[in-house]
Amino acid sequence: MTALVCVTGRFQPVHRQHLELFEIALRDADHLVVAVTNPDLGARHEEATSQHRHRASANPFTYFERAWLLAVALAERDLTGRSTVVPFDLTRPQHWHEYVPQAARQVVRAYSDWERHKARLLADGGYEVQLLDGDPAGHVSASEIRRRFAAGEAWEELVATSSVPLLRELLAAHGARDDH
Repeated sequence: MTALVCVTGRFQPVHRQHLELFEIALRDADHLVVAVTNPDLGARHEEATSQHRHRASANPFTYFERAWLLAVALAERDLTGRSTVVPFDLTRPQHWHEYVPQAARQVVRAYSDWERHKARLLADGGYEVQLLDGDPAGHVSASEIRRRFAAGEAWEELVATSSVPLLRELLAAHGARDDH
């Protein structure tokens, strides 16, 4: 059977450390499942270990937009044929195995209590979990990227080169909408 590995996250937006984690996860697996959490408004719930993840400001991109950004970034790393992007609502564990087979090993890099909590949730859901310690000093944060978007500061070096044009297009479109 194909060895499956999974990385879960909001990918708001996908950045270079996400891509590094995908490559680490694939070192001893055949196929990567990229599970996009908070796929819709109904999946956003306050979480004690992460005070911002449910807020609209922390979720500027729709599931479709994130899947599109992920496809572009995965193609840049030549991972398209070895990966599948799926929605993954962390609030509905009874449905997780419909999107990510239980045989998939979940790879979680922990920088905070939130990631350690997510690893426990996934383990409680029946997944094998590989927890990697993240170095806070070198952490690239999607929160920082979003802050830079809002401040008009440079953010391009933090994301996949191939996703920069699409991110610019999405940011321009979001500026014209009232729902983000």
